[in-house]
Amino acid sequence: MARFIKIYDENPNLIEIDKVVKVLQSGGLVIYPTDTVYGLGCDITNTKALEKVAKIKGVKLEKANFSFVCNDLSHLSDYVKQIATPVYKILRRALPGPYTFILPGSTNLPKAFKKRKTVGIRIPDNNIARTIVEQLGNPIVSTSIHDEDEVIEYTTDPELIFEKWQHLVDIVIDGGYGDNQASTVIDLTDDIPEVIREGKGSLDVI
Repeated sequence: MARFIKIYDENPNLIEIDKVVKVLQSGGLVIYPTDTVYGLGCDITNTKALEKVAKIKGVKLEKANFSFVCNDLSHLSDYVKQIATPVYKILRRALPGPYTFILPGSTNLPKAFKKRKTVGIRIPDNNIARTIVEQLGNPIVSTSIHDEDEVIEYTTDPELIFEKWQHLVDIVIDGGYGDNQASTVIDLTDDIPEVIREGKGSLDVI
């Protein structure tokens, strides 16, 4: 059964963050808060963990639309091809924030994503998620926690999330109530930005 850990966004406890990092390093799955909805994630370099996430989501790993949660833009060049200045300016304007940007993937993508031509990048405005990534040393994969309820698309209460997911993951982080609106997804692989999904993030950034 999963551990239920309380971490505060304003000042994340590094001892608790370290527990999360150790679980990720050992191939575990974690549910964590972002600036939008709660996410299910694992270490992007651990293929077995990625396969577990894909299985939970009911998709094949090679076809899964997982995004990478990064701490800041400094590691962008590790996973993304060189991008034009106007694209970089959009990223600087919008991030950290409730956006997922689809960018051209580089040849350095982790093994499980080698065949991908694009990669979704997230830098959430949430200290818990970003501190986990910072301490881990590389991004974590992110996929939203959906609710089966046709009316309530996303569960916002971490205690209810724990009740539902405790036997599927290793840690559920209680970072307070989440949002019920997912990130805005914008494709920046072409000259003209394309909005794939309108979510919490304003379109003013493009």
